[in-house]
Amino acid sequence: MRDDYRTISGTEKAALLLMTLGEAHSAALFSLMDDDEIREISQTMAQLGTVSSDLIERLLVEFADQVSSTGTMVGNYDNTERLLLKVMDKERVDNIMEEIRGPAGRTMWEKLANVNESVLANYLKNEYPQTVAVILSKIRPEHASRVLGLLPEPFAMEVIMRMLRMESVQKDVLDDVERTLRNEFMSNLARTARRDSHEMMADIFNFLDRTVESRFMSSLEERNRDSAEKIKALMFTFEDLGKLDPGGVQTLLSSAEKDKLAIALKGASDTLRELFFSNMSERAAKIMNEDMQAMGPVRLKDVDEAQMYMVTMAKDLADKGEIVLADSKGDDELVY
Repeated sequence: MRDDYRTISGTEKAALLLMTLGEAHSAALFSLMDDDEIREISQTMAQLGTVSSDLIERLLVEFADQVSSTGTMVGNYDNTERLLLKVMDKERVDNIMEEIRGPAGRTMWEKLANVNESVLANYLKNEYPQTVAVILSKIRPEHASRVLGLLPEPFAMEVIMRMLRMESVQKDVLDDVERTLRNEFMSNLARTARRDSHEMMADIFNFLDRTVESRFMSSLEERNRDSAEKIKALMFTFEDLGKLDPGGVQTLLSSAEKDKLAIALKGASDTLRELFFSNMSERAAKIMNEDMQAMGPVRLKDVDEAQMYMVTMAKDLADKGEIVLADSKGDDELVY
């Protein structure tokens, strides 16, 4: 029997307290915990064995003392979400949580400063020039300049003229603009900020071994052909590097390890191989060709790894703005 209070750990105290409180109160407390906490306490409960009534009484006295003396509470996103779910439906809670989890900042203007300028410009181009002028006057000049540069030129000039003529903005006008931004723009932004599930799976499929990818894709086509087609369209493959412009190919060539490039090109189409060779000096192309000939047969696994290395390298360069990648359909230019 456990009767020495000094040997009781914190987790054991929590487990004992929950058992003492009864099912209804314990269930309510468990609903506020994450899975790891529930797992740890449940495992401890199962291993407690017999505990003396004196020990339980001491535990309850200590708990009461600590609760009455504490002056702090912990508030976070998870606790807030759990509390809201008690009083309203999940869709409303999701909308509220998406908004408060949106771009960081205390005021609307601070939140707006964290919005990508192309996203903001795309929204503002459909607003009245006077409204845009008010908004641009409230955000940082460097951010405003980037947004202004992305607006259609005639519209941008209208905004500039209104900004030049603008005097102090009345508080009720500013409040209306802020309310519109919060209700229409920021809430939609938070809702659409979630990454598309097909885009996420396309990135995962990109990193799969080719035989595994082929197997998974075949199975997915049998279960959901529409999703399989969407993922295929979003996947960026080694052959998609054929859509790079000459400057992009040269930038990639200067960054890539030559031995990995040679292995990657060993399994490439003639068209893609020629694209890379045509962007090398004649001497470099000749050496690369000779190296590829000297390799002899190369394992498919090694080719896949080398080609994945080249794709990853291209995406890294695109992230830095040094090259521009096109999607696999070739419809739009996308920077990953």
